[in-house]
Amino acid sequence: MLFAERRAFNLQLKLSSSTRTTINPFSLLKHCSSFTAITTHQVNCEEQHKEHTLNSILHYISLTMSTDLNDYKIIKEGEAEILMHAKNEVFYNKTQVNNRDISIAVLREFISRRKQEHEATLSKRKKGTQKVSENESVKEEAEEVPCETTSEDDKTNAKCEVEGNTSPEELEPSSTIKGSDKIAEECSTAGEQTDLTEGKGQVELKPARVLEALSASGLRSLRYAREVEGIGQVVALDNDIVSVEACRRNIKFNGSVAISKVESHHVDARVYMLTHPKEFDVVDLDPYGSPSVFLDSAVQSVADGGILMCTATDMAVLCGGNGEVCYSKYGSYPLRGKYCHEMALRILLASIESHANRYKRYIVPVLSVQMDFYVRVFVRIYSSASAMKNTPLKLSYVYQCTGCDSFHLQPIGRTISKNTSVRYLPGYGPVVPQDCSDCGKKFVMGGPIWSAPIHDQDWVGSILADVKSMKNRYPAYDRISAVLTTVSEELPDVPLFLSLHNLCATLKCTSPSAVMFRSAVINAGYRISGTHVNPLGLKSDAPMDVIWDIMRCWVKNHPVKAQPEDQPGSVILAKEPVLQANFARAISSLSKAQAKKVVRFLPNPERHWGPKLRAGRQITSKHVSLLGPAAVNGALNHEDDEDPKK
Repeated sequence: MLFAERRAFNLQLKLSSSTRTTINPFSLLKHCSSFTAITTHQVNCEEQHKEHTLNSILHYISLTMSTDLNDYKIIKEGEAEILMHAKNEVFYNKTQVNNRDISIAVLREFISRRKQEHEATLSKRKKGTQKVSENESVKEEAEEVPCETTSEDDKTNAKCEVEGNTSPEELEPSSTIKGSDKIAEECSTAGEQTDLTEGKGQVELKPARVLEALSASGLRSLRYAREVEGIGQVVALDNDIVSVEACRRNIKFNGSVAISKVESHHVDARVYMLTHPKEFDVVDLDPYGSPSVFLDSAVQSVADGGILMCTATDMAVLCGGNGEVCYSKYGSYPLRGKYCHEMALRILLASIESHANRYKRYIVPVLSVQMDFYVRVFVRIYSSASAMKNTPLKLSYVYQCTGCDSFHLQPIGRTISKNTSVRYLPGYGPVVPQDCSDCGKKFVMGGPIWSAPIHDQDWVGSILADVKSMKNRYPAYDRISAVLTTVSEELPDVPLFLSLHNLCATLKCTSPSAVMFRSAVINAGYRISGTHVNPLGLKSDAPMDVIWDIMRCWVKNHPVKAQPEDQPGSVILAKEPVLQANFARAISSLSKAQAKKVVRFLPNPERHWGPKLRAGRQITSKHVSLLGPAAVNGALNHEDDEDPKK
């Protein structure tokens, strides 16, 4: 036993020397003690069990890890710890701590609401069965011959047995049985009534099942399992055998909780999700690049009322750098404007909705954020053929003027209601003339994009309150609380936004303060807010002619130099304002967070805070700007040390 303890202590010292993270010298013994669950029968032989567990983990590490323990370092994030190799074998990016933290916050809120919804459904069902039982008791009292009631009950039970042993496909063609739907309803109602009255067989809410389609090191899955209560199983998938081995190693390294909840599979995520339809309450997609190839199978794998969490890091494509590529992947054409990052969010949502509609499903976004170098959306997925018809009402094309910052939305569909019926018709158009009415230039068209709300403000408020109450459990608390605070103050029903600096650049004038511009919009009778995407962005329901009238009034008090007459700014200023702007400070010109001086936009915590190399690529000196000199030099020195061994 002493020899085994000495080996474990030496192993811990070597692991500690290769990482900056401070490790308790007895932390490995802690992992060893939790490596296998101790049952009641094993408590009596605790000492023998500890020795056996210690030898088992040492044997496992010696088999799965390199003989040189300095090749590994321990990375701790939240309550999870992973072993990472010095080589770039398995993808890991420290920047994604923001992504993982906000996902955990949303997941906690989802599990809480899922429980509330289940309790509400049971309560509603119980009330319905009580009414049915009351009606049946009244009927029984009115019956004069009790034997007839018995025969009817026997007949109903027989019908229930027949339907229980017959598939729906076999029942549909049979025209001799009338009212089969009614019989099925009677059977189900009778069964529910028996369960509720006897107190047996009530539908219990099973723990949530989570699928991480692209797990890599498994850090995200481990954090879900260890930090979120109410999760029963986490399935981690990856198509790279090296990543699967690393994930399995990290599962064992995190002890009995991870072993009991997390399982890793070497499989193509698309095939796995297609073969497990509607089985997972949560599906997490966080690929390296575009998620487009996974969306079709992902929307089928989510259970009704479940949540899909999706990340897209191909921002150059989504923001208009390669419009034709974006159209081929997402079915929408992007525009290069100041609002391009929000447009990227709305393109991704429109693409997910399109994939869901193919299977009579639709999405309800609860939170959509643009952070760091990626976009992340959280959407609930439901099945309803009738609700799916509203999709054209949630999508719009965007007309962007090439000369000024004016943009207009063209809804794809509209509805006409008559009595209780609703007709779905194509939207009216075009919403703009051939030339811009403000500056006379041409329009370019993009989309379609999701023009309905991208957040559920009730969800956002609950998530923010939960994050603040558990700030010590979120490594990136400052960043995610700032993002959620800004999101909670956005106008939910206003797609895209304007940039005050761009408006002034068009007119070649000095810029008014944000408070003055906000006050002018509010005094004109419209709403205005900021946006979490851009600190200079402003969302408003004011039409563009009102916005330009406000700027014309500003320029009258702050004259500009004469410009050529064909310039967009000159054309705009040549018109007299219809609206006389009032720049007096409005009460609500500052948001609550701004009034309290809450930090809403934080700088990056360190240099080179951004995307990292794809797993398996060799790190060279050309990656200094991406990774930093320290990481590059460390990787190169590690390769030089390995050369003599070859």
